[in-house]
Amino acid sequence: MTVSSTPGVGATTQGTAAASSASPTRRRPAAATPDRARGTLRSRDRSGYLFVAPFVLAAALFLGWPIVSGLWMSLTNRSLTGSGNEFIGLANYAEAFADPQVWQTLWHTLLFTVLTTVPLVVLGLVMALLVHTGLPGQWLWRTSFFASYLLPVAVVTAIFAWAFQPDIGLFNTWLGNLGIPPVGWLTEEGVAMLSVALVTVWWTVGFNFLLYLAALQGIPGTLYEAATIDGAGGWRRLFSITLPQLKSVTGVILVLQLLASLKVFDQVYLLTAGGPNGSTRPILEYIYDTGFTNYRLGYASAISYVFFAIILVFTLVRLLPNRKER
Repeated sequence: MTVSSTPGVGATTQGTAAASSASPTRRRPAAATPDRARGTLRSRDRSGYLFVAPFVLAAALFLGWPIVSGLWMSLTNRSLTGSGNEFIGLANYAEAFADPQVWQTLWHTLLFTVLTTVPLVVLGLVMALLVHTGLPGQWLWRTSFFASYLLPVAVVTAIFAWAFQPDIGLFNTWLGNLGIPPVGWLTEEGVAMLSVALVTVWWTVGFNFLLYLAALQGIPGTLYEAATIDGAGGWRRLFSITLPQLKSVTGVILVLQLLASLKVFDQVYLLTAGGPNGSTRPILEYIYDTGFTNYRLGYASAISYVFFAIILVFTLVRLLPNRKER
């Protein structure tokens, strides 16, 4: 009686009753039939294909076609002047394996890779650890460590070409103040490669520093808190927590650095042009000279594919252990 005598409550009750009576009559969404579901998937597939089509087309045009074209060119005696396009089989590859210039320039490239890879990985890690530990003036250190990486290669080589000057250069001035005789940084055969490696380390270490710093910031702080509670000191936390946590990013940096160092060309060409007496000439410069100075595009392509195979072996040797660990 109380409910029926209250107009508002009565209306609510009636509305609820009406809703309750109407709910059984509501229709549920019809279940998707197999044909309808298949049509939806096909529609999504078409959208996906259309989305990636420009990238696939660009990769085929600017990556796939040059690879196939270069491989065919390496099997011919094609010249830059357009003359000679006969198929000669593996003759270019046989000549490349017997060419002492190929092995000499390949040795220079491997030496440069060894001289730069280790310092770039170690210095990048040390610089990131120094910044991550909270040195005063964080913005100054971050900017200073990374700023050199933003410079173009022409600017970097112009700076160091002046600093390496035998008479008025910055380095020989410092050595003169210490009573040390001047050094031919870019003119002595035993020193020129070290000078190019020094320039490369100064120029590109900022990239590795940035990768290591991002990885350090991703390590959970609870690990350090638990280690501190257990009485672990700074060195123990470094070798038991920090370095193991950086293992994966170190592998990535190592592979990237190997690939970048094996492809060295710009700074060597601008600083020494391969001299003195070809002591700094990398294999890419020899390929460039063969193809664009001596006009032998077919032979240059064959050397390029030999070098590509070497880089592929280096990469697989480094990546396969990581794949087994997974």
